[in-house]
Amino acid sequence: MVKNYDLVILGGGIGGYTSAIRAKQLGLTVALVEADKLGGTCLHKGCIPSKVFLKSASVYQTISKSDDFGIESGDVGIHLGAIQNRKNQVINTLYEGVKHLMKKHKIDIFDGFGRLLGPSIFSPVAGAVSVEFDDERENEVLVGENVIIASGSKPKSLSNLPFDHKFVLSSDDMFYLDQLPFSIVIVGGGVIGIEWASMLADFDVQVTVVEAASSILPEFDHDLSNELRNRLQKKGITIYEETKVRNYKQTNQTLSVEIENNAETINLEAERLLVSVGREANIEQIGLENTSIQLTESNTIKVNENYQTKESHIYAIGDCIGGAQLAHVAGNEGKIAVGHLANQLENELYSKLVVGCVYSSPEVAMVGLTENEAKQQGLDIIVKKCPFSAIGKAHINGDYSGFIKLIVDRQSKDVIGVHMIGSTVTELISEAGLSMILNAEASEIASLAHPHPSLSEAFQEASLSIDDQMIHG
Repeated sequence: MVKNYDLVILGGGIGGYTSAIRAKQLGLTVALVEADKLGGTCLHKGCIPSKVFLKSASVYQTISKSDDFGIESGDVGIHLGAIQNRKNQVINTLYEGVKHLMKKHKIDIFDGFGRLLGPSIFSPVAGAVSVEFDDERENEVLVGENVIIASGSKPKSLSNLPFDHKFVLSSDDMFYLDQLPFSIVIVGGGVIGIEWASMLADFDVQVTVVEAASSILPEFDHDLSNELRNRLQKKGITIYEETKVRNYKQTNQTLSVEIENNAETINLEAERLLVSVGREANIEQIGLENTSIQLTESNTIKVNENYQTKESHIYAIGDCIGGAQLAHVAGNEGKIAVGHLANQLENELYSKLVVGCVYSSPEVAMVGLTENEAKQQGLDIIVKKCPFSAIGKAHINGDYSGFIKLIVDRQSKDVIGVHMIGSTVTELISEAGLSMILNAEASEIASLAHPHPSLSEAFQEASLSIDDQMIHG
């Protein structure tokens, strides 16, 4: 059977379903093809379940330290099975919500594997989609005037550390543990690896992080990386930087992991090994070879500024094109792509400014240029910080470590970078991003009387510090 649509979308993650909803809002007919479950990696194996685990770890630590707040709590235990049940409940609730949105917007869902076809009797140009089902249903062919590929990504493995899904684990595997390991080596000190390291340490697991780059979170501002390293080490996490994993051996229920640091060979013992070295695009067997679509050197789909591929009617967004590989970025890219293909781009006021967050303890958040990036661009900058120790609400909360760092262009006075580390900074960073979209000067941010007591006062104080007018610092 052949069906025609204005837009066919491959992939029902946040990029895919956001694109579908936006297209329906613009009056297009839409089909969405998803081989697994709507919501994609973010909902089922990424953002949402990991934050459920992190919240449980935070609650455990809060209760363990309740004496500091004058509360006697008695013995505290960790019940991983109950945490897993709560994770499943949260996922199922949100999953039902996504399905409701698809019905509300009358989006046609095809629960099969989509493959791009070349020019054929169905369409004179490449891009018709053949949907293959797991059951006995015959394939359906969807012909879209436009196509968006939103096929997502999967955990990347290392040739010398292949996943066995029992001892050598991917981030996907971590969500299905039936018990916490006593100890773990995490290969990769990026966002995913650091979140797992922080969480597991808060669950009393012995954690070692091995990072090949010169610092953990190598893409973040150096002050954030340095502060986070210090905080994680205080938790008891061992961190090796500029270090490579050579190989490993399994003996009964333990692993011996050989690493090389400054030409020194070190053997680490652990029950489990988590390989967290990034993600790779899900582009196998989706029919790219039937099109003129080109790939980048990193094996992701090559697109232009409007997310068009070499086939101008076929767009690609999200993890499959590389870049930031963040859920909110994928959704934003989908809105831009739909606006372009619907000739409504002037109404798509979506910034390509990327907000980066790490939901570790402490949290890390950033937007804009790092200090090193600004200097590399030859900009004359002013750099100032406001420590959370100057903020009353931080003392009330019992965690006054960390800071907000502002980077301002000296000539224009515009804020060009904001970097935060501390409690709940992922909830504070959006004000910084909005300020940058509006090209706000630090003095304009400072002019708003932020509520007292609140952690947001640190942003006001940091803005005041640009003109050396900080009140509490």
